[in-house]
Amino acid sequence: MTVKRISAPLSDDDIMELKAGDNVLISGVIYTGRDAAHKKLTELVEAGEPLPVDFTGQMIYYVGPSPAKPGKVIGSAGPTTSGRMDAYTPTMLEQGLKACIGKGSRNQAVKDALVKHKAVYLASTGGAAALLARTVKKAEVVAYPELGPEAIYRLEVEDFPATVVNDAHGTDIYEVGRQEYALND
Repeated sequence: MTVKRISAPLSDDDIMELKAGDNVLISGVIYTGRDAAHKKLTELVEAGEPLPVDFTGQMIYYVGPSPAKPGKVIGSAGPTTSGRMDAYTPTMLEQGLKACIGKGSRNQAVKDALVKHKAVYLASTGGAAALLARTVKKAEVVAYPELGPEAIYRLEVEDFPATVVNDAHGTDIYEVGRQEYALND
């Protein structure tokens, strides 16, 4: 199995090379954001106001990290359920976002927007929050500190593992897996 290495900013060409089922290791910058932050970002877009972060070519990780223990950069940092961001994701993709990272499946509107805007959805392993936190080398709040763990953080990561679930070609690895299972049943 091949593992691809990626880092932001991602170009359309970078995205088009990724296929559903590919395993990736991410190094560089990842932004974080959950429901509350996405709601605020979407409201800014709708009001024609600038975003606090330029998401062009960037990745956003659906996580609300726990507080860092002494001597650590960040606390546990496991993915949250991505479907909670489905209402906001097409708007974020319109702003140039190239990858979202979380867990679980996405709705059809998000999958269509990924194709339209040449972006991907990546899954990270739920239940491995402490292990994922080890890949974070630096963490700083860059927007909405009043949201606590749901603030937008700028993370610097090294070899953060994820799998491409939905690619920019319209393939959904979860659907492919269900079809293969049904054929072998």
